[in-house]
Amino acid sequence: MLWYLHIIPRFKRLFANGDDAKDFTFHANGRNYDGMLCHSDDFSQWKKINHFYPNFRKEARNLRLRLGANGMNSFGSLSTNHTSWPILLVIYNLSPWLCMKRKYTMLSMMILGPRQPRTDIDVYLSPLIEDFRKLGDEGVKVFDGNQNETFKLCAMIFCTIDDFLAYGNLSGYSVKGHRA
Repeated sequence: MLWYLHIIPRFKRLFANGDDAKDFTFHANGRNYDGMLCHSDDFSQWKKINHFYPNFRKEARNLRLRLGANGMNSFGSLSTNHTSWPILLVIYNLSPWLCMKRKYTMLSMMILGPRQPRTDIDVYLSPLIEDFRKLGDEGVKVFDGNQNETFKLCAMIFCTIDDFLAYGNLSGYSVKGHRA
């Protein structure tokens, strides 16, 4: 069973709030550059994305997100043959002290079933991938409550964080046996 919580309307609601909309440009406007690695935009991956996607970089409100996935046994018993796979998104545009707040960690999907999704995870992820295609290719019109204007929002998955087994499911690589 799959529960998908659409991300585009949630992004629109976040940007409609002026305080939240202002916080999403922290990496571009509110930073104090002291040479230390303090925010995701200090890392080479952020700089490479800026280099390869200059149009994405031009709009400071475009979102860079972390996708996190991990399977778990909901009932705490290893003898139960039921798994839950929450798929979480975290907004990295925010300041480090806001980035991990519950408000900005979004449950985008919940995959429930008698076993883990394994190679079928791409089928489950297809609605999320469609939303990211929309956010990546053409963008979505969003009202910014801070600047009182409409702009075209784009978003990308900046990184994924999961354990090795979940990484194997998401990437399609074998993580078990001598060919791991």
